[in-house]
Amino acid sequence: MSINRFLKIVTYLVLATSISACGFALRGAVVFPFQSIYVGLPESSALGGELKRNLRANGKTEVTAQATNAEVILDVLGETRDKVILSLNSQGRVREFNLIYNLKFRLRDKAGREVLEPTTISLKRNLSFKENEVLAKEAEEALLYRDMQSELVQQIMRRLAVVKMDAPAKSD
Repeated sequence: MSINRFLKIVTYLVLATSISACGFALRGAVVFPFQSIYVGLPESSALGGELKRNLRANGKTEVTAQATNAEVILDVLGETRDKVILSLNSQGRVREFNLIYNLKFRLRDKAGREVLEPTTISLKRNLSFKENEVLAKEAEEALLYRDMQSELVQQIMRRLAVVKMDAPAKSD
């Protein structure tokens, strides 16, 4: 074995050891502390469809069609999309918008006790605006909202994964 080959092997081993020592790990399947869930969003909701798909993806959690058959119930208390003017140009025309997507939800068990108290997730994105590119900016706005929706689903999934089923939620 040559010195160069030996140094390469040692370098790779040191690199692999340092990566594993820092806590790096690929994100695995989400494991929920419940077996079944009812999602209180209509079937026609894009957010509801994506959330249900992600919940089913782990293969261990059943998404039920009726709240009475579920171990926990995800209630959506409010969902809003807002578009606020962020800045104007020198002629007083809109130059930039702030897109805001808010979702408020809670998680209850079969008995109606809150397992996860009402939680609000708020996401924001900036959208520059040009009058001569209206159609392109409308498409970009729709894309930004879809991106926020996907991020929202991931945040909900992470919050559901750390729920403690044995202890009731704190009340204010």
